[in-house]
Amino acid sequence: MIDYSSRISYRSQSLRPSEIREILSLTEGKNIISLAGGLPGPEVFPKQQLADIAKRVLEDLGEEALQYSPTLGVTPFRNAIMSFASSKGIKVNEDDRVAVTTGSQEAIYLIGLSLIDPGDNIIVEAPTYLAALNAFRFFGANFISIPLDEDGMKVEMIENEIKKGIESGKKIKAIYTVATSHNPTGVIMNDERRKHLIEIANKYDLLIIEDDPYGFFVFDTDKRFTSLKTLDTEGRVIYMGTFSKILAPGLRLGYMIAPRQFTRTVELGKQIVDLHSSTLSQFIAMYAIKEGVVDETIENARKVYRKKRDVLIEALEEYMPKGSEWYKPKGGLFAFVYLPKGVDTTEMLPTAINKGVAYVPGRNFFADGSGGNAMRINFSYPSIDKLREGIKIIGETAKEMMK
Repeated sequence: MIDYSSRISYRSQSLRPSEIREILSLTEGKNIISLAGGLPGPEVFPKQQLADIAKRVLEDLGEEALQYSPTLGVTPFRNAIMSFASSKGIKVNEDDRVAVTTGSQEAIYLIGLSLIDPGDNIIVEAPTYLAALNAFRFFGANFISIPLDEDGMKVEMIENEIKKGIESGKKIKAIYTVATSHNPTGVIMNDERRKHLIEIANKYDLLIIEDDPYGFFVFDTDKRFTSLKTLDTEGRVIYMGTFSKILAPGLRLGYMIAPRQFTRTVELGKQIVDLHSSTLSQFIAMYAIKEGVVDETIENARKVYRKKRDVLIEALEEYMPKGSEWYKPKGGLFAFVYLPKGVDTTEMLPTAINKGVAYVPGRNFFADGSGGNAMRINFSYPSIDKLREGIKIIGETAKEMMK
């Protein structure tokens, strides 16, 4: 057989496996409590409504729903997304266009393809979404990491890092942030910092990539925090959303809202990736928006996840070893737990899996590979009983590692 190792492109050789996907593959079909993936709770899926909608889409639209469609998406669905976003307080400008993507992960990839040249620097939170790091790294990006606290990214630190970068000849292209219901920590950037972030981007001519998959799941207030897209007055914010968390991930639908000039570049990139996202899925999601199914799912999921969040915090307080730390998630699907110094969560993972529970080691969420004693825990997917049991196993395993 041919040895392909010498034939693989240099860019592909830089690819790293998704820690989350690898863990999900490892646990598939086994009796393991998975706290690893960002899976919605199956109890919130509107299964019957989607079954009825899918039937009506095929009856109403027939050949159109099963045919190829424009690269940026079916026009009535793109219009429905604009209306949906506007109804949730996300400003859509006259020059903005919607690009429908195959999940928001493709949106991240296409943004990297469209923006990043090798050696460009992206400002990111520490920690941040690991798959965004992997995608941007694939295109040759370097990272400037900014720590966060319970109010989100410490924006006051950014300007000093920018000045140091400029002095050392770094080309800083953009700021990437999951500002609302952050992945992996669950914190929310306050509006004061959001306004400051916009001011910095304006001052230093930077773009902002606002990744907002969890912004509809804020637990302790009915208030939606002001989107960076809404605060933007110069067209600097590229906004990303997804139907994976607010309807169903199996539809594989994400979207971005950005100025026409940028979405045209994204359109050209998408033409060489997958031509267009599923036409059938787009029409199903469009009906779900117009018939209120998406709003019903959001509200149901928010209640379910808040209850699970509360159970998670109780379990962490009961079972985690002394010296562990975490922020109480204000929203989203995750908590990020720091075990006492000296516990390596990557080394601990095989033991935890053997005991029946999986999580994602924390260093994957840091651009510099730090966070060795941290882990991301998903609380949206497991049942309440399994969630408590999983945290108990993790706590017991960590205590054993400390002996």
